[in-house]
Amino acid sequence: MQLFSMSRQDQIVRPLSEVAYYIERRPHLSVRDYPESLRFPPMLILGIETSCDETGIALYHSERGLLAHALHTQIAMHQEYGGVVPELASRDHIRRVLPLIRQVMREAGVAFAELDAIAYTQGPGLAGALLVGTSIANALAFALDIPALGIHHLEGHLLSPLLASNPPKFPFVALLVSGGHTQLMRVAAVGEYELLGETVDDAAGEAFDKTAQLLGLGYPGGPALAQLAGQGKAGTHKLPRPMLEQMRKTGNLDFSFSGLKTAVLLLVRREAPDAAGKADIAASFQEAVVDVLVTKSLYALERTGLSQLVVAGGVGANRRLRERLDGAAAEAGYTVFYPEYEFCTDNGAMIALAGALRLGAGSVGASLRPERSPLGGLANMPAAQRTYAFTVKPRWDLSTMIL
Repeated sequence: MQLFSMSRQDQIVRPLSEVAYYIERRPHLSVRDYPESLRFPPMLILGIETSCDETGIALYHSERGLLAHALHTQIAMHQEYGGVVPELASRDHIRRVLPLIRQVMREAGVAFAELDAIAYTQGPGLAGALLVGTSIANALAFALDIPALGIHHLEGHLLSPLLASNPPKFPFVALLVSGGHTQLMRVAAVGEYELLGETVDDAAGEAFDKTAQLLGLGYPGGPALAQLAGQGKAGTHKLPRPMLEQMRKTGNLDFSFSGLKTAVLLLVRREAPDAAGKADIAASFQEAVVDVLVTKSLYALERTGLSQLVVAGGVGANRRLRERLDGAAAEAGYTVFYPEYEFCTDNGAMIALAGALRLGAGSVGASLRPERSPLGGLANMPAAQRTYAFTVKPRWDLSTMIL
């Protein structure tokens, strides 16, 4: 089955089994459905995501919503190494970005001349992978004489639930939980973020992956461990719930998962579990992580006086976490919002949306006068975003993105 050619000259066609991406046109929420403070003139934004091992491309229109998106995952390529190989990831992004851009443009029926801006992941992430998306975004923006806007990867995840048909309203508490990050934040508006707590060592997703490796599971470890946990009994082993015992006494909302991972290591060495034993360990580990995430999230809502919790990031797709959060939140009178499963992992849609919201927030600023241009703040974009000189930020504190 032919999906696309790498270039018109090469006509290299990949079979479906080698190209794990999808394209979809659906009526996702548009900015016109948001509160008045988030509405702005019509804009068509191309989003490019290449921070790690997934190439994501999307087209988002501020009035029509998400027009089309595509995702290529490198899981199959990295499996034999047991983890992401940065150089291989970068090379694969080079091969995928342009074909996926062309495919998404065709799927949406949009011409390059119709684009108003390009949003791309500038960081954090793998330096080489980030450079691929960043350089292509700026080169294309230069050729089209439109702005290029660097987006913080975590801000993309943070705002991804706004793509859902039933989005949260500001303010809310956000739990960002992925392979590289575990954070609780108070979100007052686009660009108004307050860090409430974060991991002091391993992220939750990282702990899932490392524990999966201890149990001899394949890559990626998180989904494999969650699947195995469904076959085990969570109460079989008593594992620690790090930093929970003193939480209410100290008010500390930070996380720690390295001790939990070590406890599993010692348990595996001591018991040399069989298949059933590994399932029980997986279930016990997953329940311990979920306990910590649920308890800390609800305490964050209590402390801030807010009633909405947004869960974003790859671990947010964990079904046990969703089940426990939904139950505990309903009992306490809170509401939990998630991105759709397809937008839990890295994707271009969240970057395009974040770009649209960033541009919209800028277009209503005191220094930007929308009435001067049909594109609102785009015509008055800061000079740095129109010089097309670029850099990437493999390490990037989200607090620097506060407007």
